[in-house]
Amino acid sequence: MRHISARAANAVDFQRAPPIPLLASPSTVTPNAPHAPPVERQLAMQTSLVPGLDALADWRLALERELKALERFLLDSDLLDPAAAATSRALRQRLASDKLVVAFVAEFSRGKSELINAIFFADAGRRILPATPGRTTMCPVELSWDELELPTLDLLPIDTRRDPASLADWRAQRERWKRASLDPSDTPGLAKALQEVTATRLVSVDDARSLGLWSVEHPADNPPAQADGRVEIPAWRHAIINYPHPLLRRGLVVVDTPGLNAIGTEPELTLGLLPSAHAALFVLGADTGVTRSDLDIWTNHLGGNGLSSFVVLNKVDTLADPLATPAERLQAIERQCVETAITLRISRERVFPVSARQALAARMSGDQLGLQESRLPLLEQALNAELLPQRQQVLATALISGVQSLQEHATRRLRDQRRANAEQMLELRGLRGKSGGRVGQMLARVQADVTEFERCAARLAALRAVHLRMLREAVRALESDRLREAVANLQAALGNSWFNLRARSAFANLCSTLIGQIDKAAHQCAEIDQMLQASFRQLNTEFGFTLALPPAPDLAPFREELKLIERGYGRYFSVTRAIRMNGPAFSEQFQRMLMSKLRVIFENASTEVEAWNQAASQQIDGQFRDRKRALRRRRDTLERIQQATGELENRLAEVENQDARLMEIIDRAHQQAMALRAHAEVGPQAGEAAAPGTGALIRSDGFSTARAGRA
Repeated sequence: MRHISARAANAVDFQRAPPIPLLASPSTVTPNAPHAPPVERQLAMQTSLVPGLDALADWRLALERELKALERFLLDSDLLDPAAAATSRALRQRLASDKLVVAFVAEFSRGKSELINAIFFADAGRRILPATPGRTTMCPVELSWDELELPTLDLLPIDTRRDPASLADWRAQRERWKRASLDPSDTPGLAKALQEVTATRLVSVDDARSLGLWSVEHPADNPPAQADGRVEIPAWRHAIINYPHPLLRRGLVVVDTPGLNAIGTEPELTLGLLPSAHAALFVLGADTGVTRSDLDIWTNHLGGNGLSSFVVLNKVDTLADPLATPAERLQAIERQCVETAITLRISRERVFPVSARQALAARMSGDQLGLQESRLPLLEQALNAELLPQRQQVLATALISGVQSLQEHATRRLRDQRRANAEQMLELRGLRGKSGGRVGQMLARVQADVTEFERCAARLAALRAVHLRMLREAVRALESDRLREAVANLQAALGNSWFNLRARSAFANLCSTLIGQIDKAAHQCAEIDQMLQASFRQLNTEFGFTLALPPAPDLAPFREELKLIERGYGRYFSVTRAIRMNGPAFSEQFQRMLMSKLRVIFENASTEVEAWNQAASQQIDGQFRDRKRALRRRRDTLERIQQATGELENRLAEVENQDARLMEIIDRAHQQAMALRAHAEVGPQAGEAAAPGTGALIRSDGFSTARAGRA
């Protein structure tokens, strides 16, 4: 379990924190009542994530602009070959599309939707997400912003669970979703539209069973039956809200999950959405503590999964005892926090007691004291202190590595060109005062160099043939045929049921086989690396090249991904889960999701290998082409000198000017690359975020007053 920084940890240490006044009654403000506090109070009420995300987004945009400028400069200087262009495009795409995904996980009636409202939507003046007593979030909900789409609510009908296609497949078929337009300026209409995510249907038990929402073996998880024997089930399987809230516009993605039943029966949620999140907020009720179902969720889906998890002990206002002193009430809260940490086996510093309802009411009314008493700002500060630096570091590392590669590539090509110029200038200066016979001798030498170059071309052709043969062996281990063959062996071993007593060992064998394929490809790449290193040294010595092989592809991360899948998916092959999950719909969906994730891993690994091969090949081609061009220029120059008096000095001046320009290009490329890397290393600065009172104010329509047109 990773821990937050010491500064953030101190902020949530109740033993050291100053006394906090008695929690105000949440009923003093009605969360659905509109309020319009002054601008200054609105700024004070906004979440502390706003300036952090602003700074991170502005930092990304600045880096993207600088990278574009560097790419343009390299292109204008004839230094951007296809491999370098691909590297730059990949870096820009990563900067532009980077998202921060935060998942909210809880059983129902823990106040999870209210917490989301308090953190993200208090500016609207009322509840946006439904947050009434009882079960509200009936299906997983994703909140994000795609500027290429209009504000919309997309709902996937629950009947699609009868189809074996996974959620990933359904995402590509948006015509099967129910779409409703959203108007960010119409707050009541927006709240009414989002009520649809809570919609339910009454169906027969047989229908519920066919949808995977009824289990004879686990009656406690079944939906309640009505007087007529029908049961209530969600109307929707999944919801996607595209909404231009400032935080979502700045790259935040919020995933709101339903309770235990949906988490347990929807593979994509547990094996797709949750693992892809950068942080998970696990919401508990202070009035209930850690229940058995809460512990199941934590054990099976969050604890030890590598997620940056924050435990939110919500509804601490319910612990207020009118007969207790303020100190006693604080002690009761602290005791519940300690017990929660012990039960979940985490540090006390990862547990944050809050009152989401009080925070929402305080933000809507501009009550600074009430907001502090809700303790929500401490949670937001911890998120800000941990998550944003993590994202910045990941992006900075990738960018610095990519820019360094671009810089080294450009420098190497420029040095090669300067060396060719130096040889030509030496040659031309040696011709001063020489006879035509001397020029003829020089032409003969150039012709000998051309002959030697042709021998070099033959060597390179042989090297390419060997390289291609070895590359095929490496790529063959990562081909989809190998993957399908391994999965087919698993299916044959398990027969019709993927959840039986033999499943765990068969699945372990599958993962072992696939890891072996990754290891085989890595071994082949190591052999290719050794061969190319030796060949490059020989070519550099014999023919004066400056070939430098890029680092061999690191396939270890893909190996680790397979191990994570083995651990994550392996949970579902336990005896208890096998009984619970052994339905045809779940089994088919499980298989599809597994194949999809495995295919992505192998395709990405293969892409890494082929990109490495391309970088090596294009470097050879580039230097070969430059050498050929230089020889042609030498021969043309000598022939002109042989034919025309005075051409020598003109050509010498031309080469000298060209060399001076190359030196300028080297300096400029170095300066631009170093400035970009330095900007990435430093990270977002306070000055990159909106100044207080000028850009960060969130209006009730969901847009920033000063950033709406630019974000």
